[in-house]
Amino acid sequence: MRRRPLPFLSAVGVIALTAPLALAAPSATASTPYAGLVSPQPQELTRRGDGFPIPPVVGLVRGKDSDADSERVVRQVLERAGVTRVKATDGADPGTPTTIWLGQANTTLATLRVTSSTGLPAEGYVLAAGQDRRGRSHVVLDGVDTDGTYYAAQTLSQLMQPRQGTDWMPGVAIRDWPTMRYRGSIEGFYGTPWSHADRLDHVDYLGAHRMNTYEYAPKDDPYHREKWREPYPADKLAQLGELVSRARQNKVDFTFALSPGLDICYTSESDFQALVAKFEALYALGGRSFNVPLDDINYNVWHCDADRAKYGTGGAAAGRAQSELLNRVQREWVETKPGLAPLQMVPTEYYNVSETPYKKALRELMDTDVVVHWTGVGVVPRTITAAQAAQAKAVFGHDILIWDNYPVNDYAAGRLLLADYSGREPALASHVAGVISNPMNQAAVSKVALYSFAELGWNPASYDERASWLRALAERAGGDRRTVEALKVFADLNTYDGTLHPESAPELQAAIDTFWQTWRTGDRARAIAVLRPAVNAVAAAPAVIRAGMVDPAFTAESESWLKATELWGRAMQRGLSVLAADGAAAWTARQQMTDLVMQAKAIRDGRLPHSGTYPRIGERVVDQLIAEIGRVHDGWLGVVPHRGASTSLGTYQDYVPARMVDGDPNTFFWSNGSPEPGSEVRVDLGETTEIGDIAVLMGKASSPNDYIPSGVLEYSVDGSQWTELTRATTAEVRATAPAGTKARYVRYRALAAGDFWVVVREFSVQTLGAGRTELTINGTPAPASGSSYAAAVDGNVETAYLAGGVPAAGDSLVATLSAPRALAAVTVLQRTGAAAAADVEVLVAGSWRQVGQVAGSYAEIDSQGLRAEAIRLVWKGGSVAPQVAELVPRWASGLASGT
Repeated sequence: MRRRPLPFLSAVGVIALTAPLALAAPSATASTPYAGLVSPQPQELTRRGDGFPIPPVVGLVRGKDSDADSERVVRQVLERAGVTRVKATDGADPGTPTTIWLGQANTTLATLRVTSSTGLPAEGYVLAAGQDRRGRSHVVLDGVDTDGTYYAAQTLSQLMQPRQGTDWMPGVAIRDWPTMRYRGSIEGFYGTPWSHADRLDHVDYLGAHRMNTYEYAPKDDPYHREKWREPYPADKLAQLGELVSRARQNKVDFTFALSPGLDICYTSESDFQALVAKFEALYALGGRSFNVPLDDINYNVWHCDADRAKYGTGGAAAGRAQSELLNRVQREWVETKPGLAPLQMVPTEYYNVSETPYKKALRELMDTDVVVHWTGVGVVPRTITAAQAAQAKAVFGHDILIWDNYPVNDYAAGRLLLADYSGREPALASHVAGVISNPMNQAAVSKVALYSFAELGWNPASYDERASWLRALAERAGGDRRTVEALKVFADLNTYDGTLHPESAPELQAAIDTFWQTWRTGDRARAIAVLRPAVNAVAAAPAVIRAGMVDPAFTAESESWLKATELWGRAMQRGLSVLAADGAAAWTARQQMTDLVMQAKAIRDGRLPHSGTYPRIGERVVDQLIAEIGRVHDGWLGVVPHRGASTSLGTYQDYVPARMVDGDPNTFFWSNGSPEPGSEVRVDLGETTEIGDIAVLMGKASSPNDYIPSGVLEYSVDGSQWTELTRATTAEVRATAPAGTKARYVRYRALAAGDFWVVVREFSVQTLGAGRTELTINGTPAPASGSSYAAAVDGNVETAYLAGGVPAAGDSLVATLSAPRALAAVTVLQRTGAAAAADVEVLVAGSWRQVGQVAGSYAEIDSQGLRAEAIRLVWKGGSVAPQVAELVPRWASGLASGT
């Protein structure tokens, strides 16, 4: 879904292997050590004695509710515990000092004074561990069905504790069952689908975390969507068959989804038969759960005349057509096959709870057994509440399965989403059949969020989003504290998604806020010392993560972001060096900072849609810190920046804010999320000046609703105190400032939330009055291809005039002032490694006067207050081809390039 206008490690098992068991009071709650030992947290857990050691020989008794999969898990646990021999029987007591009872064992449970699993919900289990009166040790894994026994075996793997000499089994009684029927994931994103190896590993992960659902629905698998009628090629079908088998071994229901909505003819018998044939092929491989997604289509468009003739037009017509198709699939195919789960569907209106003719048709016409997917109120809603879930169930009239678009990142190109899984009320479990995750293009990285989906789905009453997130990080880190801390830093930088988490890098942002507060007191050394540890932690985190992660796939998938984090971290380090130095040292550090940022922005991940942009790291926090350091340094140098644009909204792909002020209405800024009250787009004029006409042109032909629906246009001199010009509710906003109005900043600020993203084609602000002293530049050597003379006087030290060759005798670079002006000093900034030697001259009353020389990348020349008409750099023979980042005049009035 997208925005409409557009060898396993058990959960916390590693931690359990590195820490002694801490037994607690009779029942487990979120505050007891049990909450961090077994995950998902059991419904009921009671301490039953101190436990017992695991000897080299252990008995294993298979019961009626055991199977090969449960036994495989138990044998893995015993092997890890150092057991050298397993004496296995089918029902008979092997008489060993320690015995594992796999499946119902009522006599042994009675001996341990524990009630059996009889009467528990499906997938429930009892795990009891203790000793009888003769001192024999027993562990009973009693599932209400084979799935329950398998989950009991997974819990055993978490409980077994390493100790010096021999591993230890705690005395414990657990009665456990899932709250939600569907728990797991749907591979339903756009962009590069997962590999076959990704999917096999994924269902292993689901099973190990007591999740029971994997839905195959990758939008960019052509045989799922665009070529839905065509049979899968033999090799692809074989892979699906292997995936079905692996899912079954992990007690995961493989759900095959087929999405015919792009071009289906609902009245066509051949189309119906093509759909059923595709399902039949997966049924033959062992698939027993099926889904017909009809999302992300235009239901006002028919694909054959017969549909239009039969159904008419509008939402009610679409609902009737879809209902009839799904009813045929349910009644003529699903109900004729043994062992099939209820059919699922994804409605075209999957993103709200509004009563509409379309939903009414589904509610009244579609077979009541069909399960309906729903994303919440919004495609990627910040919250999903119990009240909303109840409304969804009522308006659709069917069981609701939440397709939760977290941590999916197909709409957030360049971003990994590693924040906690938040904003979902546990009480919604009373109204829905389940909650499943639509994960990222990066399968292994998605496990951070999936861990919490497992906990919310199994036991929502105990769900704590922050604690669950920390356990997820600890699991990925193998319990290593240093790696966990590095992951917390990395995750903080990858928090922002514009929806669930509108804040970016909140931990780093807090440190930066403290830094600037201290900086403004004038204690600059202390400010830098306060921020440096956080900056160093960013630069160091990737190496720690690479060395400490237990899952190599995580580091492989996130490598582009890890590289970018290193570079941004080093850029911030160099930025602090800028602030700690002055003169040539500060300029050298500034260039290094800029170069590191350019390297970070040159990185591309190989997966779509992320291959089209650079990895976003701490967006609007890290880059803003570096930009602000640049502005501080510019102020020291006397550089006055030219007009720029910014926004509090996130950016979709490379539709950056600078496109708002490039003078071309055919280019545009595009946000990656809808506006909230207070969201803004802003223009910085570079200096305070008189303003006139203002225009904010939003929306575009292909998405005309992409604008701030209610906003206020404001201006400011200092960026703190704002004056209102006008309010508007239209896509194009125009106003004229009162005569004499002066401003440096102009912004358009949202007064209300919007449902659509924001496009700004142009944000123009007319400047009036005498304006600033401008420099016009030319000379020799001519600029290299792609460069220009103007780059040396554009108010941006990150651009440069690049000479096309080595200067010859007599070559010079001449900057002519728009009007003569008293010149106090001139600073020449050249790029390190391309700094040419030159004499610095000033034109006064038609005659050139030498005021100094340039011998390196940084030179500050006292111009003695001469009334300058032009400034000239006369290159010396034998110099390198110069690269002049900026020629900076400082006027005798003390105003850099001002009036």
